Amino acid sequence: MDMTTLLLRHRIVAIFRGIAAEQADMAGQALVDGGIALMEVTMNTEGALPIVSRWRERFDGRAYIGAGTVLDEEMAREAVAAGAQFLISPNLDEAVIAYGLERGVDVWPGVMTPTEIVRAWKAGAKAVKLFPMGALGQSYLREVRAPLNHIPMMATGGVDLHNIADFFAAGAAAVGLGSKLVNAEWLARGDYERLTDNARQFVEAAGRA
Repeated sequence: MDMTTLLLRHRIVAIFRGIAAEQADMAGQALVDGGIALMEVTMNTEGALPIVSRWRERFDGRAYIGAGTVLDEEMAREAVAAGAQFLISPNLDEAVIAYGLERGVDVWPGVMTPTEIVRAWKAGAKAVKLFPMGALGQSYLREVRAPLNHIPMMATGGVDLHNIADFFAAGAAAVGLGSKLVNAEWLARGDYERLTDNARQFVEAAGRA
């Protein structure tokens, strides 16, 4: 089963950015225990590639691990070599999509305008990351989906437990969640049970939408 099919089934990608190495494994385990099935480690996180490699083995059969903030083909190559099962970016780079197609790795590029969305789709992306969703808002998502409803869009930014159902109602196929899942304060306190409980609530909300 390809990663985009899994994305559309599970509907949530957890984003790990800037997490300390000593916290990463525990936080990843907490989210997996809460039912999160897709997790991305951003490439601008110190030690991102070793985390990806370690998680591929640690969570094999329970979760799928990708790389985020993949800005160009060189970064894509590094991420795939480390074991990334999907690639996500804040930008649209057709070379990254082409590399993913060549290697059988799904790429979900960051887009904002209708032109970028269609360009990404024509380049071979099976889904796109609508970003920054926190600034664009649900109305933008709803309007851009009207003529482009054949293209799955992942809303990233501005999604929380209170509005996640609204984003799905507006047409999001999936959502990307960073600090709402990987809460820095809870991490600092070592409150991994709270991370798990919170993740479970998001998973349940996505299942209801």
